[in-house]
Amino acid sequence: MLPRPAAVPASAVLPPPRRRPGAAAFRALIALAAATGVGIECAHGDVPVVLSFFTVWSNILVAVVLGAGAVRAWTRRPPPPALWTGGALLCVAVVGLVFHLVLDNEASEFNQVAEIARLTGPRAVANQLLHTVTPIGTALDFLLLTAPGALRWRHAAQWLAAPGLYLVFALVRGALVSPATPTRYPYPFLDVTVHGYAGVLTNAVVLGAAFYVLGLAIVGLDRIRPAPRSPEYRISSQRARGLK
Repeated sequence: MLPRPAAVPASAVLPPPRRRPGAAAFRALIALAAATGVGIECAHGDVPVVLSFFTVWSNILVAVVLGAGAVRAWTRRPPPPALWTGGALLCVAVVGLVFHLVLDNEASEFNQVAEIARLTGPRAVANQLLHTVTPIGTALDFLLLTAPGALRWRHAAQWLAAPGLYLVFALVRGALVSPATPTRYPYPFLDVTVHGYAGVLTNAVVLGAAFYVLGLAIVGLDRIRPAPRSPEYRISSQRARGLK
């Protein structure tokens, strides 16, 4: 009986992943923008109130996930799991879309245009960082610096855990906070005193459906988009999917 051939280590077949300083720097900047926006809001506001907004939850997620992605790109390690990177993109994309299409839109029933217009100084900067810079930056990272094909259709359903958890948090917090508190409900479409629980749940279902559809769109785009044109993605043949 012939002896079995010795296993050949992967490092002998494929060259080690390259350091990606461009991706590392860009992701670090977006993570810093998210962290700076959250920090400004905490420094100039009531921290428990600041931390009650889904915008802040999403930007903290972006800061953690893209910060980890920056470190991994610099240290030649694989990126964070696609479930987390895609989830961060979805959450912050919804933040940007809801802000610009619903809250900062005079045609919207739930608009807060007057309150937004009164923001000045650091608070205005934080507003732009949290609602515009980080959504656009995270989307650009996905489109230009991330290898395609890692997302799965099931991720769109799994990502609904984030808004679902936030909905429970917002309703429980609203039930515990004094009715006289102006910030009892962080968003007008979650205000039980105005819409009742049935109305709020209806709004939540509509937003949840939007989350799911957008999640499916992100997964679909990930499956058809071309790989970024960079030598960093050519460490193997085109058949070796998932390598970066």
